[in-house]
Formats: sequence, C-alpha cells, structure tokens
Amino acid sequence: MHSVAAPPVRRRWWAAAVVLLLIAAACVTVGLRGHQTGLAAPIASQFTPPSVAGSSPTTAAATGVTVPAPSPAAPAVLAAPVSLRVPAIDVSVSLSKLGLNPDGTVQVPTDFQEPGWFRLGPSPGEVGSAVILGHVDSYQGPAVFFRIGSLQAGDQVEVNLADGAVAHFKVDTVATYLKDQFPAEQVYASKGFAALQLVTCGGEFDYDTRHYLSNVVAYTRLVSITPAGG
Repeated sequence: MHSVAAPPVRRRWWAAAVVLLLIAAACVTVGLRGHQTGLAAPIASQFTPPSVAGSSPTTAAATGVTVPAPSPAAPAVLAAPVSLRVPAIDVSVSLSKLGLNPDGTVQVPTDFQEPGWFRLGPSPGEVGSAVILGHVDSYQGPAVFFRIGSLQAGDQVEVNLADGAVAHFKVDTVATYLKDQFPAEQVYASKGFAALQLVTCGGEFDYDTRHYLSNVVAYTRLVSITPAGG
C-alpha cells in the first residue's frame, strides 16, 4: 500500500462554488415500461464543502445511511479508471469520462450500457469520493445500472485503472433518496478516505411527469489496490 496524501489541487473540485452539485433533476423520457432513461442529470446547487477529515452523514428517509469507517491507506494520485466490474449484478463494462455542461450540470453517459466516471473528482481508490453514474433503463430495456438497488453489504466492486492497477471496493449500503432530498455532500465531497459511489435513478416512476422520483446510490469503500502486474 502507498501512504496517504492530501488530494492534489486539481481534484478539489468541490471547493469551487461553480462546481457544487446536486443529483436531483429529471431523466430524459424514453423506453422501459414506456418511460425514461434512468439517470438524473445533476443540477447546480449550493452546499458548504465539508472538511476532509469527516463529515456527518445525511440519513435517507427509508434506509438510514451511515458513513463507513475509514478504509485502508490509499495512494495520493491514481490513473484514470477504464472499466468497472460488479460481479453480484453481472456488470463488467468499460467506463467513459464525464465532466460538466456549460450550465454547470454534470454530463450523463451517452451509452446506456456504459457508465461514466465524474472526472473532476478523485479517481477510484484515491482519498475522497469518486462517483460513477449510469443509466437504469433505455428504449431497449434494462440499462447498465438496472440492478444497483439489489446490491448487498459486502458485495465486491472492482475498478481497473489505466496503468493496469485494480482498485477493490466493497459495498457498505445502498440508499434511495427523493430527488429533492439528495445528499450532495455525502455523495460527492471528500470524507477523508477512499470512497466510491455508484449512482442511478430509481424509486417510483411518475407517469404524469414521465420522471423517476428518486435516485439510488450504492456506497462503497476501498478494500485494497492490486498494483499493475500484481
């Protein structure tokens, strides 16, 4: 294991007001069951960035999320993620890179079967909260994160990095939030350890507005990193 160091300045995206985010907007209307793609486009919002050394978690109304205990020491800087494996839900896919739209909203993946890493945050395995977003459904049927809500505590998540290293995570909990109660700080801001959040749409579907009413978040924490060639 490498020693822990503070995230580099380029990773401290949440410290700038222009990049303060909230996943709470509606999805584009399409397909499965005659409705929409399952990924909310985060919208610009204001929140106060927490300190790196530990913020108090927001509690989901239905599930009672708590922030996990600190994970093993993580490297200061890692290569970008290139693929994701979640064996429990048969996900093994490449990853795209997501940034911000001109209006400050987070980009969403253009491929329903390929999730995207929010590249302005940490790489998975670095200290901080890495975030990967994916669709839950599409015109053709279930999309890549259709089964995120079925993950259980202890399920494994693997992220392959561009340099050949593999970051290993385990699921702590899965929470569903109404869109107007989405805990942006808990999902996006640093908790002082290496975390990875998997985010999609979910909950009930409103057939009048053609939107999902909630977002689903799988919270995971770093277990270990296998070096390239290891």
